[in-house]
Amino acid sequence: MADYCINLFLDPEQQKKMEELGLGGHIQEINGKKAVQVAMSQKDQKKLQKSFPDLEFDSSNACVLPEEAQLTLADIIFNLKSLDVMKFAITKLYNPLAGKPLRSKTS
Repeated sequence: MADYCINLFLDPEQQKKMEELGLGGHIQEINGKKAVQVAMSQKDQKKLQKSFPDLEFDSSNACVLPEEAQLTLADIIFNLKSLDVMKFAITKLYNPLAGKPLRSKTS
């Protein structure tokens, strides 16, 4: 098991797509909603926390991404037909400049 995970909550359409891709066995109920868990390393977790400073992890080291990032992650899963997507997904989700003030060059 990975150190951390993302709880990706699914709407009925996304749930159907997961089942069509053969990933239906990974769907579970979390807090009364259908979801899949996407595993990630501690390094990925640190990058996500830099990109999303308000990201909170529960006692099981799971988090829920903001809505736009959840949609991006779901699209990546559907395109790659796998839940083992964090190596690719982190390149789309991680913004190394998040939370840093913009600097301009002065002469």
